[in-house]
Amino acid sequence: MCSPDYVNKCRGKNVKKKLFLWLFVLPLSLFLLVQLYFLVQILWWINHNPSSTSFMRQQESVLQEKDPKFVLKHKWVAYNRISNHLKKAVIAAEDDGFVDHDGVDWEAMQKAYEKNKKKGKVVSGGSTITQQLAKNLFLSGERSYLRKGEELIITYMLETCMDKERILEIYLNVVEWGVGIFGAEAASQHYYGIGAANLSAPQAARLGVMLPKPRYYDKNQGSAYLQKRTDMILRRMNYAELP
Repeated sequence: MCSPDYVNKCRGKNVKKKLFLWLFVLPLSLFLLVQLYFLVQILWWINHNPSSTSFMRQQESVLQEKDPKFVLKHKWVAYNRISNHLKKAVIAAEDDGFVDHDGVDWEAMQKAYEKNKKKGKVVSGGSTITQQLAKNLFLSGERSYLRKGEELIITYMLETCMDKERILEIYLNVVEWGVGIFGAEAASQHYYGIGAANLSAPQAARLGVMLPKPRYYDKNQGSAYLQKRTDMILRRMNYAELP
């Protein structure tokens, strides 16, 4: 027969084991399952086009609260059906080191960190095209360091599983370009009445500049800053390197 002290000791060990299970093992298992889900999705998208993204669904839900019949403008087009002008404009405006980095521009992130520290909140992310794609595909629009950490994990999955051309193709087809407007084809039709394959250099430069604030510039096409920045990106496009 076990002594009371021995029984209490055994119970104490069981409590510690259960506590360890609940506080460490289960959260870790859940975290790994989520990462596995992301990885499986990314592997599927190597050869299949995503029909929508987390961000697209969020925006559609918001817009349908105001108008239940609202439908996003979005049409997928192949990489070779997107003007090289637009590819260069987006790289020049958003991520001029796209073809060289491993998914993260650490210098840009350091600058963003210093800016956020100065402001006392997260106002800048220093994100590359791959990081933006990771966020758009899977994550919310929340700005936090925890979400940034998840973004980095997905970014490395994308860079490991896909080549740069595929990453850019998906990005150009799912990125937001205005209120309810997603992807290069929908943006080209909305702003210029032409397909993405037929964009001129000035038209492409203007679309590239809109990306940080697409909904704002959708409603403020006459912005002086938009035109000034467009002229600058137009010049930088000559040096943009495509994958």
